[in-house]
Amino acid sequence: LEVHADVIKKGWNIVIHDDLLATGGTAGAAAEIVKKCGANIAGFTFVVELGFLKGKEKLINYSNNIQCLVQY
Repeated sequence: LEVHADVIKKGWNIVIHDDLLATGGTAGAAAEIVKKCGANIAGFTFVVELGFLKGKEKLINYSNNIQCLVQY
């Protein structure tokens, strides 16, 4: 993942959205980029969660506001 350095401003509150929460790797990488830009992670939203892969456990360190529409 990559982001232009001037896209995220310091102090902004960012919601990270992805279609699928599996292991949490992609959303976790996005969260690290947001943190390096000096912004806050307001939460995560996903369309589908594969709960048996326990991806939420990786993301809880960034925000405990994690919403999923459908869970399997």
